[in-house]
Amino acid sequence: MGPLFGTDGVRGVAGCELTARLAMELAAAAAGVLAGAGTAGRRPAAVVGRDPRASGEFLEAAVVAGLAGSGVDVLRLGVIPTPAVAYLTAVLGAEFGVMLSASHNPAPDNGIKFFAAGGVKLPDEVEYEIEARLAKSLAGPAAGWPGLVSADRGGIPHAGFGRVTDASAEGERYLDHLLSTLDGPAGRAGSGQAAGPLSGLRVVVDCAHGAAYQLAPRMLRRAGAEVIAIGAEPDGENINEGCGSTSLGALSAAVTEHRADAGIAHDGDADRCLAVDADGQVIDGDQILAVLALALRDAGRLAGGTVVATVMSNLGFRLAMRDAGIKVVETPVGDRHLVAAMRAGQYVLGGEQSGHIILADHATTGDGLLTGLHLLAVAAASGTPLAELVRVMTRYPQVLINVPGVDKALVGSSRALTAAVAAAEAELGESGRVLVRPSGTEPAVRVMVEAVDPGQARRLAGRLAEAVRGIG
Repeated sequence: MGPLFGTDGVRGVAGCELTARLAMELAAAAAGVLAGAGTAGRRPAAVVGRDPRASGEFLEAAVVAGLAGSGVDVLRLGVIPTPAVAYLTAVLGAEFGVMLSASHNPAPDNGIKFFAAGGVKLPDEVEYEIEARLAKSLAGPAAGWPGLVSADRGGIPHAGFGRVTDASAEGERYLDHLLSTLDGPAGRAGSGQAAGPLSGLRVVVDCAHGAAYQLAPRMLRRAGAEVIAIGAEPDGENINEGCGSTSLGALSAAVTEHRADAGIAHDGDADRCLAVDADGQVIDGDQILAVLALALRDAGRLAGGTVVATVMSNLGFRLAMRDAGIKVVETPVGDRHLVAAMRAGQYVLGGEQSGHIILADHATTGDGLLTGLHLLAVAAASGTPLAELVRVMTRYPQVLINVPGVDKALVGSSRALTAAVAAAEAELGESGRVLVRPSGTEPAVRVMVEAVDPGQARRLAGRLAEAVRGIG
């Protein structure tokens, strides 16, 4: 059995790579590692949420069976954003949380991700332990149904089946938490304003037919905004289809059509947030991160005068932070790396160009609803349009090409590719950047070239993509 966990949980085509049997056995294996014995005489508990994909229904049933059959009480949250699962894992005192989603991937895909106690992502070594336990169970004579976990399967030292409880109403607790955070770095707006901190703003929110289709519009309305919701009619098959943070055209058109002040876009599981301004111009994660960094600095809340970003962050972001006197700590792509660096340095803000933004004062993981709320609150509190706020940074032309169908393991060992990268870097000098890396969530290699001249960026990116295809 090969490596199962990617950079963001276990993903695959539902019913093919990700089967009901695998989901059930994976849940049982995770229970054996994460659940412990419970506390104060109670059984261990797990919260389980999902996005609206049709496959989420049978995969949720399989996960719940694996957990309850392993002696774990299950709180079923229903359709709910990933960051809500993280938050509720912590606030409900669960031993761990499970989210069924493939995030921004198309509807045929699905995934399973876990949160440890406190709502934090699992360290690599814990994922390895779960994989090892899963491999043993799949190879053993009892494979196919976890049943009551026994000592020879390394089970939980607790007798009996777990119980399953409907906890879908807990989404309101999550919304209350989000709104309470506005008495903080977003201008301390909220607690003393009866009309709401976003009063006067007309906002279009694109929910990607995903996990936030109910909660995101409700949150913005409770904050006082006039809200037009699109991408808010999931049918199980239309998640991320021509909408959401991976396809911003519909949002831009809706913002201009409704003469809105701003647009907010989420992905399928709502851990991302991108935006558009009143003219429909796209605002990416780097620009959002820059705006929030300055707001936190001005409020005296930017710990260490530092923001954490990934290797994919635009050169313009780095230059803007330098000019603002803010230090940038760089990590590999993936919010788990951001979180690790933020904890190590006790920093409070980090994010990715893709819209994963972590506000560590309020969340343990990227939270698209929280990010959108704080971005809009900065605009409302300052009376400044988003288009003007994001002028703090100039976005350098950046070309990204995904190259599918190649052996990702060869990226670091191909001499021809190494030479091609070196030649591109030499041509760019200090006026751009090159990054070639295997995707952690898709069977592809990502090529990124950044340059002052967009034509040069396109030419070099195309050349490097051909070099990647040549490695086999």
